[in-house]
Amino acid sequence: MVETSGNLWHFHTQGRWVVVTTNGSVRKDGCAVMGRGVARDASEKFLKLPKLLGLALKTNGNQVYAWEEYRIFTFPVKRDWYESADLGLINDSAKMLVSLTEELGLLRVYMVRPGCGNGHLTWDAVKPILAPLLDDRFVVVERPHGNRM
Repeated sequence: MVETSGNLWHFHTQGRWVVVTTNGSVRKDGCAVMGRGVARDASEKFLKLPKLLGLALKTNGNQVYAWEEYRIFTFPVKRDWYESADLGLINDSAKMLVSLTEELGLLRVYMVRPGCGNGHLTWDAVKPILAPLLDDRFVVVERPHGNRM
């Protein structure tokens, strides 16, 4: 796992795959709840994504999904939108992410610090979970303080 600072979406505009942290909540209209952070950014950039993710969540559950048309992985950190992030779920999601990255043959994937924004976890709590799972294909991007991605 490599760490850097910057804007996650900058890497996406360069053709890279990015990870969007999510939860397992689906609204009455069938759309996934994507109301904050990089999830909100993704829902604004890719207008069909909330509906597609909502359908996937209802059909197959709260797991990592690869959206090849968007070069995005959705990465659950919470079960419900209003909860704090769950370290066990982050661990499971990281394992699924590694597996999907291998299946797709990707050499680099960029992600924010999962669970450390609206999930209310600290990087000191999350990093030890990810470090043994994510090799140098995975770049964790810390946004500069005060800047919204």
